[in-house]
Amino acid sequence: MKSNKFFFTRLQYESGDWDTDQRMPSNVLNSLIEYTTIEVDTNENIVPLASDELFDCPFCYLSGHKLVQFTKKEKENFDTYVNNGGFVFVDDCNHDIDGLFAKSFEQQMETVFGAKALKKIPNNHPIYRSFFEFEKGPPTTSQELNGWGDDIVHDYLKAIEVNGRVGVLYSNKDYGCEWDYDFRNKRWYKIDNTRFAVNIVMYALTS
Repeated sequence: MKSNKFFFTRLQYESGDWDTDQRMPSNVLNSLIEYTTIEVDTNENIVPLASDELFDCPFCYLSGHKLVQFTKKEKENFDTYVNNGGFVFVDDCNHDIDGLFAKSFEQQMETVFGAKALKKIPNNHPIYRSFFEFEKGPPTTSQELNGWGDDIVHDYLKAIEVNGRVGVLYSNKDYGCEWDYDFRNKRWYKIDNTRFAVNIVMYALTS
């Protein structure tokens, strides 16, 4: 078991490309230090989805561009982790609902949790006010505004809920790329675009 400090865990899976947006975790961790009183471990934690070390992690991140095809053990661990109170934030780096990552990941979720488990969440969901207030729901990313991916601004996120609590938060908005910069450059932003990351973590830790 790791220390009592919050630590950011990236999930490694055998298919696809899991190691994306490498500066993003330190940027998110910096925001938690800047805005909250949470004690933070500033080192990114990388854990194979098939490893039992997963069950010591309060918050996990999974992303990629390519095909997602979980192994039997990865599916079993994902299922057990989420159904026992774990939280996984999944972000599609293609920001494209018709892309390879989106289609294959959603199919994996159907296999593990059932065909109707992954649903749109309303834009007044508690995750949008768990720390900062986002009255219009999920903030838009520059990738969407630039017309990359499917050329659509997604005005919603999806989730799998267990006992009224989000266990899997799923985004096609490519937040990982949006937050993939040196945290020292944050001062150049009129509004810090990592604030929603703070909401996600705070929801995961307190709901």
